[in-house]
Amino acid sequence: MPVRIHASIKRTIFMIAGLALGMMTGCNATEQSTASEQQSVSEKAQSKEESADMSTEQKTDYATFGGGCFWCVEAIYERIDGVSSAVSGYAGGESKNPTYKEVCSGTSGHAEVVRITYDPAKVKFETLLDVFFATHDPTTLNRQGNDVGTQYRSVIFCHDESQRNIATEKIKELTEKGTYSDPIVTQIEDDVPFYEAEDYHQDYFQLNPRQPYCQFVVAPKVKKFEKHKDELLGK
Repeated sequence: MPVRIHASIKRTIFMIAGLALGMMTGCNATEQSTASEQQSVSEKAQSKEESADMSTEQKTDYATFGGGCFWCVEAIYERIDGVSSAVSGYAGGESKNPTYKEVCSGTSGHAEVVRITYDPAKVKFETLLDVFFATHDPTTLNRQGNDVGTQYRSVIFCHDESQRNIATEKIKELTEKGTYSDPIVTQIEDDVPFYEAEDYHQDYFQLNPRQPYCQFVVAPKVKKFEKHKDELLGK
C-alpha cells in the first residue's frame, strides 16, 4: 500500500536535500552560474575567517644590507628563522633599474645589497646586524676579499629612525670593544629605492652550489655562519 507523505514533510525533505547539495558543491561555488542560499552562507563565513586571518597576521619588517657580493649575503640570511625572504638587488645609485653589468662597472653608484623581509617577533633587527658584522669585513673600504669596487661597499640602508639608531649604537659598541683591529667603514644611509636583481641571481648559492665562486667564497662563509649560528642568534 503506497505511503502518503504529508506536504509539510515533503518540504522538510526537500530543504534537507538542498542543504546537503549546497554543502557538497560549496568548494566549486565560483564555477557555478548560480549559488544556493546555503552556499552564500558558507561564502560569508569563509570571508569572515579570511578577515580574521588578516587581522591577526604577523607584522613584517625590512632590512637592507650591502656586504660584498650579494650571493654571499643572501645565502646566509636565508638560513635564519624569522626571515621569510632575502632578495638580491641594487641600491644607492642614481640610475633606475640598473643591470648587473652596469653595477659591476663600478660607476653606477649602486651597491650589491640584499633586502630582507623578517618577522620582528621572531628575530630582532639588532640580531640581523650581529649576523651582518660577523659574516663580512666591515673595515675594508669598497672591498670584500678579491671583490673590489664601490658596488661591494659595506652599507646599511635604514628603513626608519629606529634602525639608524640601532646601527649607530652597534658600530659604537663594536668599536669600543675593539672587535676589529681597523676602523669600521660601514656606511649608514637612509632607505633608497631598491631594484631587484635579475632572476638568475636569486637563490644563487642554493641553485649553483658547484659554481667555482660558490665553492670557494660563498660556501666557506655559510659554513662559518652555521658554526656560530646559535651564538649569533642568541640561542
